[in-house]
Amino acid sequence: MELRWFEDYIALAESLNFSKAAQARNITQPAFSRRIRALESWVGTPLFERTTHDVALTPAGLHFRNQAESLTRSILQLRRETCEVAGQKQAIIGFAATHALSFTFFPGWMQEMGRLMPLGTLNLISDSMQACEQVMQRGDAQFLLAHFQGQMQSNLPAGQFKSVVIGTDRLIPLCAPEFDQKSAISAGDVPWLAYRRESGLGRIMRASWAETAPSFALRESFTSHLAATLQSMARSGAGVAWLPETVAQSDVSTGQLVPFGAEDLIIPIEIRLFRPASRQSPMIEAFWQLVTKQGSS
Repeated sequence: MELRWFEDYIALAESLNFSKAAQARNITQPAFSRRIRALESWVGTPLFERTTHDVALTPAGLHFRNQAESLTRSILQLRRETCEVAGQKQAIIGFAATHALSFTFFPGWMQEMGRLMPLGTLNLISDSMQACEQVMQRGDAQFLLAHFQGQMQSNLPAGQFKSVVIGTDRLIPLCAPEFDQKSAISAGDVPWLAYRRESGLGRIMRASWAETAPSFALRESFTSHLAATLQSMARSGAGVAWLPETVAQSDVSTGQLVPFGAEDLIIPIEIRLFRPASRQSPMIEAFWQLVTKQGSS
């Protein structure tokens, strides 16, 4: 058995597409397929159901997934920590962070944490929520910084990961000053600048609206996983976007964006730091202790 077979399996379990998974693993599709078959042979049962057009996990494949992800993270962590002990690698704290927080919250927060303890070398991966979750599942980072709300869907199982609240934010509906709010609402045609499905902010909005949806009709006119892109579109007068206050506060203060509708459309959200539930290196544990202490104070 080779560790890369587990990494191949995880890539295919995420995409359920041989071509996309092979591309993500930087190998040809025939070679990728052979490695998946080799893993299934080693396990002793099929992990995927293959048809002409679809790929799905078998019941055995579903059972295998959580343990494969956990084991892969543990092995990669063991290798990383062993190299650090041997002095072959400098200790690095790896973060995955959603785009919105990478450019707003993360720099100031890390500066504050750096004043409280020496952090060594930091590595930041900035991407969509879905991609950041995959980074954590693979063990390529020790922490994930993301917006969160209690009802939203998460791809980080509670038994394998834990989190702490380190800040708060709000999703505020905003539009350009010249946007005719009353006419759009009365006509039942409010152009909505929406987040794509891979966006964590999109998940938050869907979860929130499943309980209390706006009283007026929204027409999805544009989508992106980037809050900054939706912010630019809103500034141009293209419609209404629910933007994190941390992202849009400069445009609001200068009057380039104004609140849309009533206060009850605002969605309160958390800023959370996620980590694997398993024991990590002394540096990671010390940093986590500091974060949880700061979060509770």
